Amino acid sequence: MTAMPGPVELDRGLDPARVAWGPDDLVAGVVQDDTDGRVLMVGWLDTEALAATLATGEVHFHSRARGRLWRKGETSGNVLRLRSLALDCDGDALLIGVDPAGPTCHRGTRSCFDADGAPRAGEVTAARQGFAWLESLWATIAERAAERPPGSYTVTLLDGGVDLAGRKVAEEATEVLLAAKNDEATEAAGADRGETRVLMANETADLVYHAMVLLAERGMGPAAVIEVLRGRHGDAGRG
Repeated sequence: MTAMPGPVELDRGLDPARVAWGPDDLVAGVVQDDTDGRVLMVGWLDTEALAATLATGEVHFHSRARGRLWRKGETSGNVLRLRSLALDCDGDALLIGVDPAGPTCHRGTRSCFDADGAPRAGEVTAARQGFAWLESLWATIAERAAERPPGSYTVTLLDGGVDLAGRKVAEEATEVLLAAKNDEATEAAGADRGETRVLMANETADLVYHAMVLLAERGMGPAAVIEVLRGRHGDAGRG
């Protein structure tokens, strides 16, 4: 059973007192998929909708057509689970990061901005994986590299140079292989793969992190890697 969302703490960038409510006591809310930044819809919130959104962890709006509070997905089930909330520089718009439970648009498409009701290419079958969050991880690594706070494991790796960071990449790559073999054997035995899949996810997370630290040690960013992948994908047509 999926746990119900709970109250959400305010993002440090949001001060409700700074909201510049419009003439109808409303503020625009731009809804964005938290996994990849795709804009899903735009709605309007009043003080009641903002309070309900923060209290329940599900996005609420003020329905101008019905003149009442409206929980997105209350009839379709396609709720928007709140992940972040920030106010723009003028205070007259909210950026609402969400985890959508299904199509956001009433036409059954992911976004209300999909032209003519058609989803973008690849969005019908491709499940979103949340790679956009790696920007946050890279920001932390870059900050550690610049500020070198004492006691930081990342700083220890950076100070150890290529030998230490590179050795950790090799070690974690081996751990990923062992975890994959373990999961393969468990699958072949028809046993529950819950633990082996968790282990593989953990080992892969360690590998990704250490590879990013190694890039930082060499003064490179993940953008260089992404450009290579993008170029290869283009050269190969469909990848």
